[in-house]
Amino acid sequence: METNILLENGTNELEVLEFTVGENHYGINVAKVREIIGYQAVTPVPNSHPDIEGIFMPRDKMITVINLPSHLNINVPLEKSDMMIITNFNKLDIAFHVKSVVGIHRVSWADIIKPDTTISAADSAIATGIIKVNNKLVIILDFEKIITDISPETGLKVSEIDALGMRDRNSTPILMAEDSPLLSKLILDSLHKAGYTNVKATANGSEAWEFLSECKKEGTIKQNVRCIITDIEMPIMDGHRLTKLVKTDEKLKDIPLVIFSSLVNDEMRKKGELLGADAQLSKPEIGNLVRIIDGLIDNA
Repeated sequence: METNILLENGTNELEVLEFTVGENHYGINVAKVREIIGYQAVTPVPNSHPDIEGIFMPRDKMITVINLPSHLNINVPLEKSDMMIITNFNKLDIAFHVKSVVGIHRVSWADIIKPDTTISAADSAIATGIIKVNNKLVIILDFEKIITDISPETGLKVSEIDALGMRDRNSTPILMAEDSPLLSKLILDSLHKAGYTNVKATANGSEAWEFLSECKKEGTIKQNVRCIITDIEMPIMDGHRLTKLVKTDEKLKDIPLVIFSSLVNDEMRKKGELLGADAQLSKPEIGNLVRIIDGLIDNA
């Protein structure tokens, strides 16, 4: 599969791989995709989660296979023409069993429709966005949540905050951009527990940029923002676009900015470095996030 994983920096675009499960059309950010292969026989694992189909070992690396139809409650028979999408995010290699792969679409985050609460509640949302392609709707799935639902220990490691021990209260103002309500709350709670009591949470890069622009206009940047934490995947404006805007602005470029995302791998790290991010971490590493914020604020 050929993909242009390193799109031009900060353009607020992504590539979405469209695939099918049953008769339904779904999507995944190409940045999460390592490889697409035909279905291969798997070895079942006793006493595993019912949505885990089994394991297999292409190229001497063991990979867990998630039965996506099962997780989505879609009853379809196994066919020889089925496909596997092998992904990498949150430092995990996971394969998803799907029916077919349709193609890749390059879209702007601004064109992705955010599902409202009538479709999915914040704590159970499995759709992160919807795009319209050739008069059909393609639902972009929350693969991080799918894996965390199946194996909770792979999610945000909030237990790492307890390991930091008792910490002094710190009123340094931090701005956070995170579109997942559940993750936003977990990160916010973790930062508060770590002593950072003055955190403003925004739902995407656009909201964060609007707040920064207002502070700049009022001349209150130092009073309101001393550090920025941003996800990458967000509707309207993604974290890379936000990073580019901050790091090319004379009044904002010295604010420490941390990219905290499931997409931080070698390729995406290069992109973040080119954009000027001060640090980049994979989402399970909440303890390291606190340590890095400590260092960036102390040295600012």
